[in-house]
Amino acid sequence: MSALENLRFTIAQINPSVGDLDGNLDRILSVWKDNDQSSDLIIFSEMVLTGYPPEDLLHKSAFIDTCEEKIEYLIEQSLTKSSAILIGAPYRIDNKLYNAALMIDNGKLKSVTAKHHLPNYGVFDEKRYFTPSSETKAAEFRGTKLGIMICEDMWFDNIANDLKKQGAEILISVNGSPFEIGKLTARDLQARARVEETNLPLIYVNQIGGQDDLVFDGTSFVLDANGTKILTCKSFEEDVCPLSSHSERSEESPLKEELLFRATSLGLKDYMRKTGQKKVLIGLSGGVDSALAAAIAVDAIGAENIHAVMMPSEFTSQESLDDAALCAKNLGISYEIVPIKNMVATFIKDQPETTGLAHENLQSRLRGVILMTKSNMTGAMVVTTGNKSEMAMGYATLYGDMCGGYNPLKDMYKTTVYKICDWYNQTHDKKIPQNIITKAPSAELRPDQKDQDSLPPYEILDAILECLIEKDLSVSGTIEKGFDKDTVEKVARHLKIAQYKRNQSAPGPKLTPRAFARERRYPISNGYKG
Repeated sequence: MSALENLRFTIAQINPSVGDLDGNLDRILSVWKDNDQSSDLIIFSEMVLTGYPPEDLLHKSAFIDTCEEKIEYLIEQSLTKSSAILIGAPYRIDNKLYNAALMIDNGKLKSVTAKHHLPNYGVFDEKRYFTPSSETKAAEFRGTKLGIMICEDMWFDNIANDLKKQGAEILISVNGSPFEIGKLTARDLQARARVEETNLPLIYVNQIGGQDDLVFDGTSFVLDANGTKILTCKSFEEDVCPLSSHSERSEESPLKEELLFRATSLGLKDYMRKTGQKKVLIGLSGGVDSALAAAIAVDAIGAENIHAVMMPSEFTSQESLDDAALCAKNLGISYEIVPIKNMVATFIKDQPETTGLAHENLQSRLRGVILMTKSNMTGAMVVTTGNKSEMAMGYATLYGDMCGGYNPLKDMYKTTVYKICDWYNQTHDKKIPQNIITKAPSAELRPDQKDQDSLPPYEILDAILECLIEKDLSVSGTIEKGFDKDTVEKVARHLKIAQYKRNQSAPGPKLTPRAFARERRYPISNGYKG
């Protein structure tokens, strides 16, 4: 019999909260209690005790001391359980801190597996906190040898192969792997490669949940020794999955647009829940960005918790007023109109030199003041709605439309916004008005204004930005892709200048391989032109 048949494994794909040691402990204990009699080993995700990533909490000795107290408590509790648990937690050995997977069984800490490959790229900063392990050792568990790997260790062939040589009969990978487009396929390829190299089955366990600018999708799975996927857990949901060779379960692979929508929805939902927010305020302009942001918010926290405000100026068209009202009605959210025309006029009367761009930005800033004032009065969090194309180009107003606590569209290009709106209307009864999607985008801050007066067409702009950001090409390298030289140079110049705005922008969920947050750390004062 294979190890998958010898032992009863349960995948515990849960949503920990960073720093909430009591809450995370309670969730672990709850899952353990509910699955104790039906399991031999319940497998939790990387750093499940602390939540991931705990960042500089790991530098606080008191925090690590409390983690150790919780681990001791779990060891005590294991005396009353018939099953064991495998949990991720920080663990000190000889005053060195390790990213560890701890197996707790029958009143003992049966094994400690420390992470070898510490990622220090993109969103990861683990070398700042942890010591890498120099030892590879299969863990003995009730007559079976387990090859335990922690996240990044699965992406290198040496760990799995060393565990195989030590007699491992099954590979177990515990993870805190954040979502981005393409990540599900990349994980699958790496897992299959380890199975093919070792001829061992593999259990992959990932956490779910939003954590500031990261979203974890879960999507845990199991491969048998032939590389066949015999179980897939849910994406973007908690899921506790007993593994039985007699009850196979899989989830359909969702479309890219659905993945992005669900990621942004979970990101917003958990950001609010984990920071104690309950209500959302959103400026609904009649444009596509605010409409999609409102739809995401409805999915995340319910229409009854969202209030939309339309703030027309003298340049706001009747079309936009009608579109915003219909959008609010379709989504079932409360809605009010607060005109800013008189406020603008009062300011201009006192400051008559306010013209041109200053006059445009004044309108945006007055809208920001209105929303933030309402936020102060009601306790609702303002959701801001600038997309990645606008954030890249600085096509946004500091202390204006950038006001807010969270931005679900921050890592979503404008062309992607349109695609998700189309998908949303095809799959939901409460639809975004079609005219919002088809009309030419405009900030409506001056007469007859269109986005394309200031920006290249979004299809071209987004393709150039992907070269400069996701692919990290130089200006010349981007031009070699066939784009117009003047256009590329203009885009690159604005991308560089707008860094100071992005540094002050609200957090939002990472969706692409290169989001404007942890993984693109450019200087504001920057003389490089390449």
